[in-house]
Amino acid sequence: MSLAKMICKLRTDSNMSQAKFAETFGVTPQAVQKWESGESSPSVDKIIAIAQRFGVSIDALLLDRNERLKEELSYNRKVKPKYASLHPWEAYWCNLSTEYRQCIEEGLDIEAYSELFNAVVILPNDENKKRLSDVIFDIVRGSNVRDGYPYMEPSDIELIKNLREPYPISKKELGYDILKDKIHGAWMGRICGCMLGKTVEGINTSELHALLKKSGNYPMHRYILSSDLDEEIIKNTGFPLASRPYIDQLDGMPVDDDTNYVVLAQELISRYGRDFTPYDLSRIWLSLQSKDAYCTAERVAFVNFVKGYEPPESAIYKNPYREWIGAQIRGDYFGYINPGDPETAADMAFRDACVSHVKNGIYGEMLASAMIASAACCDSMTDVVRSAAAQIPSTSRLYERVMDIVSRYENSESAEAVFEYIHTLYDENNGHDWCHTISNAMIVVASLLYGEGDFGKSVCMAVQTGFDTDCNGATVGSVVGMMYGLSAIGKEWSEPMRDTLYTSVFGVGKVKISDRVEMTMKHIK
Repeated sequence: MSLAKMICKLRTDSNMSQAKFAETFGVTPQAVQKWESGESSPSVDKIIAIAQRFGVSIDALLLDRNERLKEELSYNRKVKPKYASLHPWEAYWCNLSTEYRQCIEEGLDIEAYSELFNAVVILPNDENKKRLSDVIFDIVRGSNVRDGYPYMEPSDIELIKNLREPYPISKKELGYDILKDKIHGAWMGRICGCMLGKTVEGINTSELHALLKKSGNYPMHRYILSSDLDEEIIKNTGFPLASRPYIDQLDGMPVDDDTNYVVLAQELISRYGRDFTPYDLSRIWLSLQSKDAYCTAERVAFVNFVKGYEPPESAIYKNPYREWIGAQIRGDYFGYINPGDPETAADMAFRDACVSHVKNGIYGEMLASAMIASAACCDSMTDVVRSAAAQIPSTSRLYERVMDIVSRYENSESAEAVFEYIHTLYDENNGHDWCHTISNAMIVVASLLYGEGDFGKSVCMAVQTGFDTDCNGATVGSVVGMMYGLSAIGKEWSEPMRDTLYTSVFGVGKVKISDRVEMTMKHIK
């Protein structure tokens, strides 16, 4: 680009007339016309003044450095992200409907702002929407709990302990071989239950049940196989069945966040010990997995770690998923290494959960960890559930819903009626309901109680009911596997795993399940 064209571009890009440009540099408009036509050139002092005024280098003006000029012109403009390309999990302004629903369920006095939420939701994803979402976040953080809200749901461990209803269990002395069989059962149960649900994670139950009936697998009693599919089923099902993983096409458990988290927790204990802190956990997350390995609340927390928000602020800052299921699927290992000690398991689970969740999001992980710990010593699944529920606030929504399921079970309500009841409370087609801690915890508890200790029956109930199928199948499998051991998991479930677990954890990758069992035994106090 010639000097004449560069001067013209600088002037026009700045919306300056030739007269204004001339006035700025103390020359006549005629002189500017001659500069831009190439009839004459500015003096050296004027070239220096033009370069300084527009923030470009002199050689970019004189030596035809097109690329450098382009770079410098861009550098001096306002820098903005491409809002449309940001992942919704990382863009708070994309999730304001979820934020509003979350606030209402938490009891925040926010209803006066419903029209503001609705108005901003429908705006295009741009800088204006982002700025308005910042205002909404400030409103949310400044809101108080409304009068008459019936629940007390702290996110502080000491306050949580003060609101517990005790349900003690007797801790059994377990021999090494028996305990190892239970630990192996818990690992394998989680992996098999996760795989069962992974194939159909996200499917609507109407389509799921149609598939199961078509393939002779209803009520569900085995893995879904690739051979269960035909062109008609694939064509008539909206869910992308053809692209899903099937156990008969695999040589082990494929990568899944549900199983990654067990390995991450094991690495956490190996590196920092049983007294790890939430901050320690945040370092593990940053160093051992990429951002894309994390979803919803975990993705928000990961991004917050990068920005310098440390736990517990990392769970709070612009996190509309703060009571979703993510933490509930992370606590298994703390149950594994505290057999018969649900309180310690729940305490570790709290330290894990608080990096990304609050309130019932935290309680979900505490419940799951405590159930697994209790399962090592309890003879009754009701005792497992009750002793675990005793680790969370009795004043919480989660406790209320868990005990509601226990009551229905103890009053001989049928399994079908209970699972249908859960579907009346929560809409599987709504993302918030589908992925919330409470809806899925109810499915887990009901599957454990009505599964009657049968591994296959229990995990199949959890998956057949829908919602977050791989998460629920994994948690149920962990509890049943811990309670009854590896020997209680049929070979039709365990043998296809070939003692192999694939992870996306840096430096870990593919592992033998049996090796991870050995490591777990070393972490048990």
